[in-house]
Formats: sequence, C-alpha cells, structure tokens
Amino acid sequence: MSNAYSPVRELNLLKELQDRSPGYYSGGFELRDFGYDPGLAEWLDLKDPHDLEFLDRLIPFAQASTSGSFFALWKCDDREDLATLPVIRFGDEGDLDVVAQGLRELFELLALDSESFDLEGPDEGYYDTEDGHTDGHSAYLEWLEENFGLAPPEDPDSMLDRAEQEYGARFRDWLRQFAPGDWT
Repeated sequence: MSNAYSPVRELNLLKELQDRSPGYYSGGFELRDFGYDPGLAEWLDLKDPHDLEFLDRLIPFAQASTSGSFFALWKCDDREDLATLPVIRFGDEGDLDVVAQGLRELFELLALDSESFDLEGPDEGYYDTEDGHTDGHSAYLEWLEENFGLAPPEDPDSMLDRAEQEYGARFRDWLRQFAPGDWT
C-alpha cells in the first residue's frame, strides 16, 4: 500500500515541499487531507442523500485562505490525469471561482504569494520576512522551477479569465443540478 499523499504526482511533490517548509510558502495556501470532505455538502447546502453522490466529482485538497476558503479539483470528465482537471475555489463568503485549468496553472498562481493572486505581492498577515514574502516562498519558487520549469505568471488576470471562460459556465450548470443557490 502506498504512503503517498494522493494519486496525483504533482500534489505529492508539493506535499514533500510542504512537509519540509518552515511555514507558508504561498499566502494562506496549505494542502489538507486529499479527497472527500463532509463540510463540502454543508457548504453547498445539500440535504438529499441522493445528491451527495455527485460530490465524488469534487476533490478537495487544500485550504485557499486562512479564513476558510478551499480548493477542489472538479472531475468534469473521465480523464485519467487528475492534475489536468480544473481547480475550483470555494470561498469563505460563498463565492465560487474556477481559478485554474489544472494544477500547474494553480502552482504558477501560488507563486504570487497572494490569496487573491494579485501582482501587488503577498497579502498582509502572514510571516513577515525581509523580502515581504511568506517564510517558504523562495523555496517554493525554486521548487516550481526545478520540478515544472514554471515561474510566477506575468498576467495572472488573463490566466484566471481563461480558466473561467473554459470551465466557469459549464461548472455552474453542472452544480445547479444538485446544489441550490445562485451560482453566477
């Protein structure tokens, strides 16, 4: 039996980095238990036990902020490479966003060291280092380059827009079948 964090190679590599990191490596982001989360049914206000089976298509894997937002992969189809699934951010205030077309795009966004993926730099309230980034940020940037040849995106807004255009409407249409709410 494998001791791997998940069946996703990219996440396993990130978990290795996280386990040796002195603290946050991207503002508010932290891997958590991979897979089913009973809190997801509550977040989506699901009451009918028959609707709960659709949750198998959502795979929570990380906190997105210190205030309760989290990331999940959406199994929008039956592709085998889970790392290429779209990444959904479930916000702590009820917001819902498709933020990346796959894990590698998310990893690029995490390189901004900001919960909001803002080019202005890291959010306030994390670890105060000399360079104004989280404690593990420089190690994360090295990891990102070494493992994937990636760096922070020059235009995160267009990356976020592409993910939303590719999957946003489709995800919300799928979600409306099971979960009440105004998913605009």
